[in-house]
Amino acid sequence: MADGREARDGGTLTVALASDPDKLDPSLAQTLVGRTVFASMCEKLYDSDEDGQLVPQLATELPEISDDGRTVTFDVREDATFSDGTKLDADAVVTSLKRHRDIAGSARATELGPVEGVEATGPYSVRITLKQPYTPLPTVLADRAGMVLSPKAIEKYGKNFTNHPSCVGPFKYKERVGGDRIVLVKDDKYYDADAVHLDQVIYRPIPDGNVRLANLRSGDVQIGDQMTPVEVTSVLTDPKLKLFNSPSMGYQGIGINVGNTKGLGEQPGRIDTPLGRDVRVREAFEKSLDRKLINKIVFQGMYEPACGPVSPKSAIAPGVRASECPERDVEGAKKLLKEAGVKTPVRFEYTVNNTPEDIRLGQVVQSMAKDAGFQVSLRPMEYASMLEETDSGRYDAFRSGWSGRLDPDGNIASFLTTRGAMNAYGLGDEKIDELIARGRTEGDQGERAKIYRELTEKVNAEHTLIYLYRQKNYVVAGKDIAGLRVYGDGLVRVKSAGYAR
Repeated sequence: MADGREARDGGTLTVALASDPDKLDPSLAQTLVGRTVFASMCEKLYDSDEDGQLVPQLATELPEISDDGRTVTFDVREDATFSDGTKLDADAVVTSLKRHRDIAGSARATELGPVEGVEATGPYSVRITLKQPYTPLPTVLADRAGMVLSPKAIEKYGKNFTNHPSCVGPFKYKERVGGDRIVLVKDDKYYDADAVHLDQVIYRPIPDGNVRLANLRSGDVQIGDQMTPVEVTSVLTDPKLKLFNSPSMGYQGIGINVGNTKGLGEQPGRIDTPLGRDVRVREAFEKSLDRKLINKIVFQGMYEPACGPVSPKSAIAPGVRASECPERDVEGAKKLLKEAGVKTPVRFEYTVNNTPEDIRLGQVVQSMAKDAGFQVSLRPMEYASMLEETDSGRYDAFRSGWSGRLDPDGNIASFLTTRGAMNAYGLGDEKIDELIARGRTEGDQGERAKIYRELTEKVNAEHTLIYLYRQKNYVVAGKDIAGLRVYGDGLVRVKSAGYAR
């Protein structure tokens, strides 16, 4: 959804985020709110447009792929400059891609795992060599793995790049005050600076949606990101505010620790709890939940129940969705717990984000699970801190979610591959790994649909990542804000935004 009105030059725009972003380093970052900040300061080789189609951004055209699928070539812009004054060229792309793939703790490692080599074949020409055909690569390069970083800043700051980020973008980093604000200013070196109207963009984490809405109404902020259904209902009757919405390509659910004993990227170990060691207990927990009722009670019926990772917007979605989500089955859950021979109530801790919406979700899950023989205690945490805890394996279950990608591999591989870059669950299953690998190399859409249908069934049978619902992307802005764009990837794009003429 886009506002087509023209904006005047000048001014500061304040965007209220649902949480504080994690590291401002595309190689290491994991959060959607972080991606929203990156959208203003770190352009990618490719981007998605309003229709979800891939378009060049720092690359000059869509990539050329060899007949055997193992060589990918493209050129990059000759007029782009990083915020620190360094020129963008093919060598900078090579340096960034290798860093994304290889740096310790990289969240991009699984996405770029099939990349065997990257080289500059000319001043602005890049060749990627793959270990095997890798169908998702172009869409991977349209997210953080495709963000090109200043090689000068990489060399100077190393892992401290997060405090000195330098990319190509309409705005450049000025300062960050943890928990309070991230400030970006217009970058006059940007190749399309004439299209940028604002002098400055400030991102403020405001976890409580009611407070975000109050700040919108008072004019202290001009854009509210990730607004919840409760606030959206109120906005619809406010003549000073405008609602932007788009379907999400991601999912929200509950992740269960089944093997994360040493942290991300490590070989799965043994979690000696009823929930962690016995799939029947996990299945019983899932049977205790009513997805439709959760949507109605917590989200005013404005989201959609979900029971798999593949986005309905994906081209292969019709061939993957074999049936509706299962209904709640309390008696079936009790029977499974009896078969498992566990002492009831089964006690475990459920870690959630400390927002009112997530706490409400936790309370509903707590109540439903109690009926089947579970005693769930809630552990609300600030979102970035929650990620640190869950990545390290210090949890029983947590509210797990992902903003989503058009290619199904982007919703699956990093999370469910054994030792995947974001596999916080400690899941390790050879059959799942095999299906993920096949899905990555298969080019035929019909065959891919069959693979991902089987993969979805296999993942769901593990009951390790329990898919619950798909959000809609709700963004609220003041009526005087023009040029704002919100697409299906959930990002708030402010390059062309500003105050209406």
